Amino acid sequence: QVQLVESGGGLVQAGGSLRLSCAASERTFSNYAMGWFRQAPGKEREFVAAISRSDLMRTYADSVKGRFTISRDNAKNTVYLQMNSLKPEDTAVYYCAADYQYPLPRAPGSWGQGTQVTVSS
Repeated sequence: QVQLVESGGGLVQAGGSLRLSCAASERTFSNYAMGWFRQAPGKEREFVAAISRSDLMRTYADSVKGRFTISRDNAKNTVYLQMNSLKPEDTAVYYCAADYQYPLPRAPGSWGQGTQVTVSS
């Protein structure tokens, strides 16, 4: 398993932007497909976005297409989630995930601890 640490969450007004970062401890970071999931209070964890090992493929949930962008920097062992035009329904704990498979499975092999994103109306 790879150790993942998220950062960048916080409180933002509707229409605003945030960028989440996820730093991986693994030197073979480029061997992993990476992704973001989120879990709102009282709801199941859901897929948000994923990126393949070489950044050739990206996948998004329909609810975030056109607003969120996933990217990675393999030299820095970091994956990012740029979130624009945020809506109150984006409020959730956001989790970084890693797995050898792409697309990511429903239960990736490694998870971060999560970072809270709160969007006020």
